[in-house]
Amino acid sequence: MLAELYIENIAVIKQASILLEPGLNVFTGETGAGKTILIGAINAVLGERTSRDIIRTGERSALVSARFEGISDYASRVLGENGYAAEEDGSLLVTREIGENKTSVKINGRPATVGILREIAASLISIHGQHDSGELLDADRHLDFIDRYGADIAPALAEYQTAYRRLCSLQEELQRLSGSEAEKERRMDLLRYQIAEIEGANLLEGEEESLEAERKKAKNAAHIAELLAQGQGLLEGGEDLPGLEDQLSEFSDCFNALVPFLPELEELAAKITDSYYEIQECGHELARQLEALEGGGMPLEEIEDRLAQIRQLKRKYGSSIPEILAFGENAARELETIEFSEERCAQLEEEISQAAGSARALAEHLTQLRLAAAEEFCAKVEAELAFLDMGSVQLTLSRREKPLAEDGCDQVEFLAVTNVGEEPRPLAKIASGGEISRMMLAIKNVMADRDNIDTLIFDEVDTGVSGKAAQKIGQKLWEVSRSRQVICVTHLAQVAAFAGCHLHIAKQVAGGRTFTQVTRLEGEQRVEELARIISGDRITPVSLENAREMLSLAKKV
Repeated sequence: MLAELYIENIAVIKQASILLEPGLNVFTGETGAGKTILIGAINAVLGERTSRDIIRTGERSALVSARFEGISDYASRVLGENGYAAEEDGSLLVTREIGENKTSVKINGRPATVGILREIAASLISIHGQHDSGELLDADRHLDFIDRYGADIAPALAEYQTAYRRLCSLQEELQRLSGSEAEKERRMDLLRYQIAEIEGANLLEGEEESLEAERKKAKNAAHIAELLAQGQGLLEGGEDLPGLEDQLSEFSDCFNALVPFLPELEELAAKITDSYYEIQECGHELARQLEALEGGGMPLEEIEDRLAQIRQLKRKYGSSIPEILAFGENAARELETIEFSEERCAQLEEEISQAAGSARALAEHLTQLRLAAAEEFCAKVEAELAFLDMGSVQLTLSRREKPLAEDGCDQVEFLAVTNVGEEPRPLAKIASGGEISRMMLAIKNVMADRDNIDTLIFDEVDTGVSGKAAQKIGQKLWEVSRSRQVICVTHLAQVAAFAGCHLHIAKQVAGGRTFTQVTRLEGEQRVEELARIISGDRITPVSLENAREMLSLAKKV
């Protein structure tokens, strides 16, 4: 759950540390006090796109952090998939700083990207606000409700999508092979040229590296010969000066002659003798290298020409010789496929027929699962709506068949009857703002067990309702909060009365600047705030009594 929200320099909020609890938390306050800003800050720390305009006037940066406790196994798995982990006590700290020129994100103190933050945050919090009405009114998104609700739909959809993608792959291959004869001839000519050029080069793996070494040697041949000769001279010596090899031989003889008199020198004498043989081998190697150099290898010009040929092939076919050879192999396979395209086309047509039948059968199975889930889903939503004083609403799912697509063959839309005797019609054409809000709450309640989210945030979900319906919304939010944390921004006293944690957002002016403060209300403070919501700024004894009654009734639920 979200245990603490810290906000610094967001619009009119200079600094606020908000402690939240399990169960139902509500925010109330006058219009313009900062409730919308609060939701904006939460969206920011969840990784949503944020404008730098939210930075408080006169400040260079803004900061929002969210501390979570007891995160779920699902959230832990999402964290792990992104390379992060909660603390040993199950806590998690997410921080986002928004500056004038850049934004930074940290998850438990480690840097992260906004994209990673957004993915992780989606496993921690789900925000439901007035924008969700758009989701509900958009028929193109209705199928997603059913697919998320049906327990057996996800694996069936995955199986269908695998079959559908194979069908599409086969169809694309057939389309490529079924081009005009002129196109196929042009393609075959190109492939033959590419294959001939690669095969004609007779490339060998490791050849380029070997040539580079030979080029380096050829470019420095004179200097190498000079060094070899110098080394040979030092070993062999001259007329006036004995070489290192002769001196070491005499040195070895001297020590070996001492051994009978000084046995302790035997080991050292042996080492000197070994050194003599090693120096002798060095002399032989110098002679071999000098002989090879004088014999001459590949001329530098030929080396340069061969390397230039390899570079040209790399520009056309790959960044290395293995990639060039692989390109040639692929080109040969494609050429063979085109040359035998008639046979392949016939084979593809048969495979496509089988794949289409398989995809169609899986799509029809998916349709049946969806229709069964939709029937159960609509019945549960109607039961929720009846509790919310919308008992006359009947919800159905209209389904039309469409050509096979990535999501199946179902074109669906929720239709509703809000008054007895009417025909089912799209939600956008019949539902008022208050009805849509309650429908949304009903659907979210039905979907709650499918979301795996510990914290639900409702932003003015009670818009457009009042009276008994408002009390029912409050009760429904309280019921949801028994199994997960619920945070609600509300303007209704009937909803606020059900809160276990009531937070008040107030705006103040000091020193010519506007400040927003968030305060937890207890006891009589809650009574006064509910009375203010009921009657406005002029709190009366009657409104105070009504507030006390609301709190009393809420406790009895």
